[in-house]
Amino acid sequence: MTWEDILKILIEEGQLLIGLLFSVVLGFAIGFERKIRLKEAGIRTHTIVCFGSALMMLISMHAFGDSSDAGRVAAQIVSGVGFLGAGIIVYRQQEVRGLTTAAGVWATAGVGMACGGGMYVLAIGATVVLILVQCIFHLRWRVFSTKRTYSVKIEFVQTADENLKIKELFGVDRFNHLVIAREDGRVLYRATLNTDKEFPSSDLNDIIAENPFILSIERCDND
Repeated sequence: MTWEDILKILIEEGQLLIGLLFSVVLGFAIGFERKIRLKEAGIRTHTIVCFGSALMMLISMHAFGDSSDAGRVAAQIVSGVGFLGAGIIVYRQQEVRGLTTAAGVWATAGVGMACGGGMYVLAIGATVVLILVQCIFHLRWRVFSTKRTYSVKIEFVQTADENLKIKELFGVDRFNHLVIAREDGRVLYRATLNTDKEFPSSDLNDIIAENPFILSIERCDND
């Protein structure tokens, strides 16, 4: 191999580095938006995913030539990043967290593949759209907000229409997990209420003080 051949290889493969550099910049931009929102995956994760996807795409395009393995390598990027995203999703405090970030990591892999494929305009456009979608959907508009419910466990004595008073106090139309028991000659109701109104501890204390038939109230929305 002559120096001319070596130089030609360096120039050809050096041009491939453009796609990798693009992937680093775009992955950084996507990750930065996640970082400022204190999400599970930030700059490093998105940058590495974007860079790695671009690298695998370049390898699949140039290392196997016209072999069918070229498409197979690129296809495995999608499923491989899916396993990474699964590790970001957690279930905590009765809520699924990290789902949006995991989807963003998966989409970032697509941006990296576009960079590796030399589709730089598409990669830049996809990055801008992805960041705009994340920013717009985080605006505190009612149409984008998710209705949250709070669970309250309550125990009270039922003699007449106390159950109706409880429903009126908490703004609900039914009890969940209702248990009726008779103790010491009294009929006790133990139930869970799901309400969209958050009751601070001071309000719960006032409710107990103003309604002697209520024996206990326990918030359990963070169980």
